[in-house]
Amino acid sequence: MTSRTVTLLDVARAAGVSKSTVSDALQGSGRVAEATRERVRAVAEQLGYRPNSAARRLRRSSTGAIGLHLPQTATRLDYYMNLAFGAVARAQEEGLDVVLLAPAGGASGRVASRVDGLLVIDPEVGDSAVPGLLDAGVPVVTGERYLGPAAAPSGAVICDNAASLTALLDHVTERGARHPAVLAPAGTSAWATALRATAASWGQEHGVAVALRTVPFAATPQEAEETTLALLRTDPAVDAVICAPDGAAPGVLRAAATAGRTVGTVSDRTAGSTTSGRTAGSTTSDRTAGGTTSGRTGEAGAHPRTPLLVASCVDGTATRSAEPPVTAVDLRPAAYGRACAELLCDILAGRTAPDTVRRHAWALETRTSTAPPR
Repeated sequence: MTSRTVTLLDVARAAGVSKSTVSDALQGSGRVAEATRERVRAVAEQLGYRPNSAARRLRRSSTGAIGLHLPQTATRLDYYMNLAFGAVARAQEEGLDVVLLAPAGGASGRVASRVDGLLVIDPEVGDSAVPGLLDAGVPVVTGERYLGPAAAPSGAVICDNAASLTALLDHVTERGARHPAVLAPAGTSAWATALRATAASWGQEHGVAVALRTVPFAATPQEAEETTLALLRTDPAVDAVICAPDGAAPGVLRAAATAGRTVGTVSDRTAGSTTSGRTAGSTTSDRTAGGTTSGRTGEAGAHPRTPLLVASCVDGTATRSAEPPVTAVDLRPAAYGRACAELLCDILAGRTAPDTVRRHAWALETRTSTAPPR
């Protein structure tokens, strides 16, 4: 097994014992039979397991630090910077420093041997560093679940991402949208996976054709603008766009302006019968022409100047300072970082049992981009 670093789990499987038995055997602690201890040591040596690295990872004394692993795209996203500040603030309350792990897998493994525990945020199945971090021999707390095959973390803090997108879709349809679109993130994180699945399932449940487009996990405003323009040109019936990536919503607003679409509420739902929980036959206001035009009743071919609702799955500076300000889900990233660090601190201090899962609350912030006309 020379193509990658040999882990405790590798030794345990080869020796036919548990990971904890390997830990005790290599440390010379615990109630391990001498024959088992010798067998584990022999297997570790045969596989090329490094005893000195193991000793550092498995030592009982505190290093006074925890490690933080973020997605590779984190450096240009406000969400992760705020999350990191929250984690640092909570760790400092416990007298712990926070070491930011490099995104490359090899460096992460070495840093993990010099910390008391690890925070792994939005772990992607395709991130080669994650399996080694989860099997680093120290407590690990993940921010969101890891969907790939690896050792289970010691704890997790999760958000109900399906519920947050459902709230946005419900909100825009309550404001008159009949054909919403979702710019969902690519990738294999729990967040991205949940948003793509929810967009599809919500549409099926409500009998609504949700136009789903996949954009990069950390799509730029320009990428969001290009995707939205192409969407509006090929599917002019779209009357609401929900943009997932952090900071990308201003690009949707620029696309709306280019397409001549005023951002705001699309209809008055006071008349007609309901279909799939929404009013049919409502009118659509055209606030750019000084009057009103007849609205759609669900068929394709919307008037090209039909107002467009815009919302975001992640709140931040870009959505709050946009013109108009954009309705968004406030994931409370600083509080989320604190919650992740707090769970890890509780596990390290023995205040909380391993395998604990805690939930983090979000809030829907409604703003002008989906507000009724005045």
